Amino acid sequence: MEVVIEIFTYIIASILIGICGAWIYLIKSMIESFTKTPYLDKFENTNNSTPKLSIILPARNEEKYLAKCLDSLIDQDYENYEIVVIDDSSEDSTGKIISDYAKNNNKIIHVSANSKPEGWMGKNWACMEGYRHAKGELLLFTDADTKHSRQVISLSVSHLLSLQLDALSAIPRLLTFDFFTKISLPMISTFLHTRFSAINVNNPKKKAAYFFGSFFIITKKTYEEVGMHEGVKHEIVEDGALGKKVKESGYKMRIVRGDDLIDAVWARDSKTLWHALKRLMIPLYLQSEKIAIGSFLAVLFLLFIPFPIFAITNFIPIESLSTKILHYSAAIASTLIYIGAIIEVKMGLKLRLIHALFAPLGGLVVTLGFLTGLIQAKGSSSVSWRGRSYSMKDHAQSSLSI
Repeated sequence: MEVVIEIFTYIIASILIGICGAWIYLIKSMIESFTKTPYLDKFENTNNSTPKLSIILPARNEEKYLAKCLDSLIDQDYENYEIVVIDDSSEDSTGKIISDYAKNNNKIIHVSANSKPEGWMGKNWACMEGYRHAKGELLLFTDADTKHSRQVISLSVSHLLSLQLDALSAIPRLLTFDFFTKISLPMISTFLHTRFSAINVNNPKKKAAYFFGSFFIITKKTYEEVGMHEGVKHEIVEDGALGKKVKESGYKMRIVRGDDLIDAVWARDSKTLWHALKRLMIPLYLQSEKIAIGSFLAVLFLLFIPFPIFAITNFIPIESLSTKILHYSAAIASTLIYIGAIIEVKMGLKLRLIHALFAPLGGLVVTLGFLTGLIQAKGSSSVSWRGRSYSMKDHAQSSLSI
């Protein structure tokens, strides 16, 4: 029996050593991402033109955020643009807010979306409805809970045209309001700096590609040629799927940091955080059940397992070599997770340092959210978003490239 325990201890210790190596790589990638990703407002401006731009703004039950977003879009230093606002079957005062703004500002075009057809995700349908009313040769997609600085459109258009890009997406400053989002988002964000790093997206030799749905600008020609939102109508993570299509089609795209110019809300409360976590895992499951389960286990070990192991080894006799290796590898892995959380909190999300200290709880919340997503992916109503429930079992997803 002692031999079996010894072997098991060595196996767990080996996994923890692997976790330490993974976190060293993650931390290195995070630092590179923060220091090498280009900024929206830092480029050589060679553009003198101001082509017509259509802002496409879908809104469903957005009475709390919509006015602030519209105020920021109306007050832009770019003149040749329109704001196409789509009321996506809202059940609150969203439609009235759009109507009132449209009466007072001729830049705003009020669109009431037709009923969502079968097989479409709601936001994707609203974006298509907005596109049909857009007259610009450039399209800017953004969200109703996003706030923009006054020069963001002029900078985006100049950046796109100066670098002869087909599409440009900006990383916003992600706003958080509740405690669980503040401690969970740093843990999720650590993974964005590896495979989904902006550096990889900007490298034409890498396959990584996605858009931030809160802010991306694309030429109308490119948007039409990749199939528009109709081509990703069933995708849960539609911005990821559309960005992937753009890069796979050979178009030139770029992701830049815009966190000093754009504010966006990732999760509004604990409930929407929970749905957002499930929404991240379901596309993986629908591509491959085995890889989704493997990804969940990887997240479990990377974000949470070292902490309870370290706690347990503090209460048992550390006599054998295997136990010592287990204890110290768990301690080092836990420390590295804290370092990663601190870097993300201070350099990325601009949160208070205390939120990084809750890394074990944040990792547990993320892990449980992903587990719930795996379980519900098999169900007839596997995901809820913006007041709608979607059955995803008949829809293959390509938004996240495995």
